[in-house]
Amino acid sequence: MKAVTSQHDQAIAFEDTDVATPLTAIPATSARLSLAAAATFLVLVAALHVIKPEFDPSWRFISEYAIGDYGWMMVLAFLSLALSCVTSFIAIRSQIGTTGGKIGLALLLAVAAALATAGIFVMDPITASKDELTTHGNLHGLASMVGIPGLPIAAVLISRSLARNQAWLSARRSLRWTAHLTWITLLLMFATMAVMLPHNDGAFGPDVLIGWPNRLLVGAYSGWLMAVAWYATQLNRQGSWTGVQQNLVADKP
Repeated sequence: MKAVTSQHDQAIAFEDTDVATPLTAIPATSARLSLAAAATFLVLVAALHVIKPEFDPSWRFISEYAIGDYGWMMVLAFLSLALSCVTSFIAIRSQIGTTGGKIGLALLLAVAAALATAGIFVMDPITASKDELTTHGNLHGLASMVGIPGLPIAAVLISRSLARNQAWLSARRSLRWTAHLTWITLLLMFATMAVMLPHNDGAFGPDVLIGWPNRLLVGAYSGWLMAVAWYATQLNRQGSWTGVQQNLVADKP
């Protein structure tokens, strides 16, 4: 019986060691850059609502802000969000210890590539007919098919992995909520299209109020990235302070 108990205790100790990652392994610069890049995305999109009022936010996609004057701001916004994904990957990869989490990290890079592609290739207006569709618009749509569903999956997998890391104990609830919010807003956007498009002959228009769900979606995506980056910076500070305390104790006679 003692032998069984001893083996059980060793298994628990091994599991705890496997998920508890040193705080100093978090690159502070990458975490801060991820936070700043996601915030920049939100600021640029908010500014475009004022600068380009011709795109009614109730039924136009945010990607359409890349069309016409000041379109470069939306391109920059997409690239900023892509940068946030890449730097988030760099910041937290040492904190991920599960297979699911590593799959999530790979998806996060795929999402970053999709966002960069969506920024480079401008979307066609949602009012365009099939004959008016362009190659760059089709490439934008292809990138969206990767990025839009990819980030919620990555967010859930990564958040579940971080939740097993004892160093991220205080962040578990926030990361789970923000991760779940990504797929909830995605379902809301799909549900809006499923309900409203059939009543408008399958075409987008003022009667298909897809704009607000689309904005909630990108807000949720940015929110999760910012939450991960924020906690990563906080853990880095805690790790640095712990290192200072340990050095002070070691220096005492």
